[in-house]
Amino acid sequence: MTLVTLAGPALAGRLVPAFPAEVPSAVRARLSPVVDRASLATRIQGESFVARRDVFEYLVEHPEFATHVTQALRVARYRIWRTPTGLMLDDGWGTVGALEVVYGAPGVRVMYAKGEFQQTVLPNIRGQAVVTIDWTVTPAPDGKNLIAPTVGAFVKLDNPVLSAASVLAGSIAAAKAEQEALRLVRVFQKTTRAIDENPAALLEALRHRPGTPRRELEEFGRLLSVPAASVAPAAR
Repeated sequence: MTLVTLAGPALAGRLVPAFPAEVPSAVRARLSPVVDRASLATRIQGESFVARRDVFEYLVEHPEFATHVTQALRVARYRIWRTPTGLMLDDGWGTVGALEVVYGAPGVRVMYAKGEFQQTVLPNIRGQAVVTIDWTVTPAPDGKNLIAPTVGAFVKLDNPVLSAASVLAGSIAAAKAEQEALRLVRVFQKTTRAIDENPAALLEALRHRPGTPRRELEEFGRLLSVPAASVAPAAR
């Protein structure tokens, strides 16, 4: 894997990880307060993995449902749920906040998050983040594809005061950003592999999982070509 991390003063006069070129100028302008003034930035190019492109992209397109899948498979703690004001995220490791998918196109997604990293000893670290997921797809045997994902993150801390405490907070936040990007890439790999191995078992687990969105469950069942009888209605 390739990892680039810039934090605090290291950003001055240096290039941060590239923002996807295809993102429209209006979206760039909205996100520039975070991207252009990031306290830290990281970009990870993950190892390629074999999967069905349509399955992978369905999960990227439906983040709330995707976290039901990853929890049913026990490959991640992420939890995303919908509220009247939008999506909320709890990564299961201390980060909670609001999440918004601000741009989507073939091969790229851009998300904006605002929240905090909750700690037991030090004060919570509050901030904003722009997360990019982009991927390339090439043909593979048996109707599958070789998917090469890259995850980028730009994090702007709310109170970058120059003090010993903020330096420590920045270091913690940098490590957190790296861990999250690495974890997300690995989740992609583990999830698509597990789906491919036993799709019917996954759908059965999702059917019994409280809160699994019914519409997405039915769509996913059709996508995996599992007989309709195997996917009973799920409670919302």
